[in-house]
Amino acid sequence: MRVKRGTTARKRHKKMIKAVKGYSHIRRSSYRKAKEAWIKAQTYAYRDRRNRKRDFRGLWITRINAAARQNGLSYSQLINLLAKSNIKLDRKILSEVAFNHPESFKAIVDTVKK
Repeated sequence: MRVKRGTTARKRHKKMIKAVKGYSHIRRSSYRKAKEAWIKAQTYAYRDRRNRKRDFRGLWITRINAAARQNGLSYSQLINLLAKSNIKLDRKILSEVAFNHPESFKAIVDTVKK
């Protein structure tokens, strides 16, 4: 007895069309274009999960630099003084303090200036 694959193919196609819900134009209705769009989207998602880390580090550095300059230092001077003072705060925490608690950041800057 031969196997008819109509239901299997339809199931696979429906699954792909469901995965691209929200895409525009032919990319959401044509199986072939939907599959191409989905593959490309997954490639971007994989790449950008790595780039997100890079982007956030840049944001933290920008925030720290802005706050440091308000307190009379540049970013590089602040990081250098923190290292010499043996204060182990990473950039994420420093930017969080600078952004949400400027008075605490000022206290950190005053500590390392001495």
